[in-house]
Amino acid sequence: MATTEIEALAPLATPLPDGPSESPFSGLQWKTLMAIMDTVIPSIRRETTTSNQINQLTISDVEYNQTVQQLKKTLVKAPTSEALDEYLDEKPSDNPRFQALLQRTLSTFAHADAQQGLSLVLTTLNTRVGSLMLTGYATPFQDQPVHVRQTILESWRVSYLPPLNAIHKQMTLVGKSIWLKTSPTYHRVSGYTPIPNHYKPGSHYEYEFLQFSAGLEPEELETDIVIVGSGCGGGVCAKNLAEAGHRVLVADKSYYYPPERLPMSEEQGGIHLFENGGVELTDDASIGIIAGSTWGGGGTINWSASLQTQGFVRKEWAQDRGLTFFETAEYQNCLDRVCHRMGVSADHIHHNHGNEVLLEGSRKLGYHAKAVPQNTGGERHECGHCTLGCGAAQKQGPVVSWLPDAAKAGAKFVEGFKIDRVIFDNSNGKKKAVGVEGTWISRNSNGGVDGPISDRIVRKIIVKAKKVIISCGTLWSPIVLLNSGLKNKHIGRNLYLHPVNLIAGVYKDDVRPWEGGILTSVCSTFENLDGHGHGVKLEATCMLPSFFLPLMNWNNGLDYKMQALKLRHTNGYIAICRDRDTGRVYPDPTSGLPRFQYTPSAFDRAHIMEGLVALAKICYVTGAMEIHATIQGLKPFIRDPDEITTAEEQDDPGVTNPRFQEWLEELRRIGNKPPTGTFACAHQMGTNRMSVRPQDGVVDPKGKVWGTEGLYVSDASIFPSASGVNPMVTNMAISDWISRGISKELRSTTKNIVEPRL
Repeated sequence: MATTEIEALAPLATPLPDGPSESPFSGLQWKTLMAIMDTVIPSIRRETTTSNQINQLTISDVEYNQTVQQLKKTLVKAPTSEALDEYLDEKPSDNPRFQALLQRTLSTFAHADAQQGLSLVLTTLNTRVGSLMLTGYATPFQDQPVHVRQTILESWRVSYLPPLNAIHKQMTLVGKSIWLKTSPTYHRVSGYTPIPNHYKPGSHYEYEFLQFSAGLEPEELETDIVIVGSGCGGGVCAKNLAEAGHRVLVADKSYYYPPERLPMSEEQGGIHLFENGGVELTDDASIGIIAGSTWGGGGTINWSASLQTQGFVRKEWAQDRGLTFFETAEYQNCLDRVCHRMGVSADHIHHNHGNEVLLEGSRKLGYHAKAVPQNTGGERHECGHCTLGCGAAQKQGPVVSWLPDAAKAGAKFVEGFKIDRVIFDNSNGKKKAVGVEGTWISRNSNGGVDGPISDRIVRKIIVKAKKVIISCGTLWSPIVLLNSGLKNKHIGRNLYLHPVNLIAGVYKDDVRPWEGGILTSVCSTFENLDGHGHGVKLEATCMLPSFFLPLMNWNNGLDYKMQALKLRHTNGYIAICRDRDTGRVYPDPTSGLPRFQYTPSAFDRAHIMEGLVALAKICYVTGAMEIHATIQGLKPFIRDPDEITTAEEQDDPGVTNPRFQEWLEELRRIGNKPPTGTFACAHQMGTNRMSVRPQDGVVDPKGKVWGTEGLYVSDASIFPSASGVNPMVTNMAISDWISRGISKELRSTTKNIVEPRL
């Protein structure tokens, strides 16, 4: 389908019908679930205006007036009394969009065992004995007033029973996230602008995707190379191999959205741009995982950061792991080549307030910080919404650069094509990859990707090829290999996640943190805390409401609603860990989707804690009035205005301020061991590790899967260990090397093939 056709299409998705009828739970279970959601985000009214309903939280006029006065002191533009009343009165059970997205999240994206576990909890809460056991009250949860429900939720947080800790964490996280995506009042009262200021859709390449008619028999295609995945690894491979004259077919299970459709709303973006609706969690719920699932993969939803592989990582891979290529001049050529194609530069950066704070705070504390190069073609780029797609088309990800280059050289594309397995020919005693097999699902009659399957064509597709490249990312590439019958014990192992905790600083200034570049600075002072390259980098983070605020602590409904209004005065930061210790990816036994066993180790958590302390100090020395850490049970540090006056009149004690030091000690004392620490991850690496010996990994130094012929993996899953920097450029450079090697191999057996253009 051409882009010109897509532009004229109806809305991309239709929410599920309202009400519990579409829910995976019974009517009574749904009622209890909505009672939990109404507890996380409650309707709040003053005593003089309330009708005293069970689903309303009543506060005194004195408390209300104190809340209003505090907002007026904090916010440059406090909402009017009428707007604030409407905002406080809002609750999920009154919002059909909230219910529709909650239904979709639990029915489509939640794993079967998670659904069953939640169903059991909801049923138990509706029995006298079960309610008494889980809540301490014989009255069913949904029949309790909101203030009692909030007490129950808090008791689950501090319970000695891990399942109750998990329920608290998951339910508050889901409630906050979906509310921020669907609230009818939040954007208006907070000042958040869903569409970037001065937004103009950028130009784009008019993709043509192969289409197939309905049929019972598989459709068969033939090509030289089939590349599974259109992300950073697959895009580079497609360009190099197509420009070398080979027939290339790129297949992706996701779909393409042109700049006119970007950035998406937070509600639609979660569904259409991210893996599993953006709600991936590790098995123990210790880490939330964000991974791209759209045409262009992670390169479509990342934040433009383009850091090259550092020397100590290259040395580790070359000397400790025997992969000598990583210390060669050729690897540096690969790094430079991919950066040149994307116009990577730090020359045109204009830092927003959050990134300026990181640089200035680091300077004041003697830390080392610098600008982060951006893949924006050497142009100034200030789209803080890029994690929902770059509507300006300035970010030179695969969709804007590599894949159009491949198309111009003759590459073909298929969207909506989920590869089930690699096809092998074992006739000569060798396991030779000769193609892939999967299922293609068309767009619907309106050009969207939602709605009943009866409105779409579903067809089995077989692609026969001389070479197969798996580039569907760290989460899916090992699943494809396992589904193809490969038995290597390392497949899915050695999962690195770059886990993070967060710090937020609330400032007097109206910083509007969602504006400007997302990640344009980095502090590297703490990147080598163990002497072996493991530690943390300090970076700014995405400040779109539903990406940042769900990670902030939930204490009660009023506190959280007030905290959310402070977003326009808040800068958020991550202590991003180069993790030493690993987990694994494995297929869900019911759905076959990727599952994740990973808990941040004590070793890595200690490094993240050092990063949190450093970030808190940066916020303090740059004048933050409040400092919050994503550590449950830790109260925020609130600056005393008298301390500011005293500091102006005499020598400023800075971070040696005794009260601030006491808070840092409390931060360390409480610690970040799950479930107390709230962790997130946007980088996944290592599940098909590269190695010099077959017994140590999944692919050889040229990307070929050990024990096979013609099968390669080229994405971040083959990293020997965590990259320590945003993995895009490292992924692309390795893919540049692998694809050029594949071209040489094909050229040695095929005549009249031109050299790849540099």
